[in-house]
Amino acid sequence: MSAEVRIEPGRIARFLRLRGGRVERKLRERTERVARIAAAEAPGSVGRYIDWEIQQGPRGLEGVIHSRHPATLFILLGTRPHLITPRRRNGVLRFEVDGRVVFTRRVRHPGTRPNDYLGRAMRLGR
Repeated sequence: MSAEVRIEPGRIARFLRLRGGRVERKLRERTERVARIAAAEAPGSVGRYIDWEIQQGPRGLEGVIHSRHPATLFILLGTRPHLITPRRRNGVLRFEVDGRVVFTRRVRHPGTRPNDYLGRAMRLGR
């Protein structure tokens, strides 16, 4: 009596990458961990705008992390020094300095340094 075993790498690879399979579960765990770290590393309220999902990509499953805050690119890339002016033609800006309310027609913003909190989260979540 004889037995024959054939190992087909293509079939094994497809089996592992099926929805709900072992690879997807591990990818889901890692993506969720990186998203949690990104939310903790993000400045201010930006962390509340971070979510994640598993998608089918061109080369298989992909873990995708979204940061949907409107200022995300400004935070990641930084900004140069710039003027801030009111939106209305004869309007004024109102803000607080040392507990006092200040009104002015323009502010010279010094710019911001880049804060790559998403990249940090990717490195920490490995």
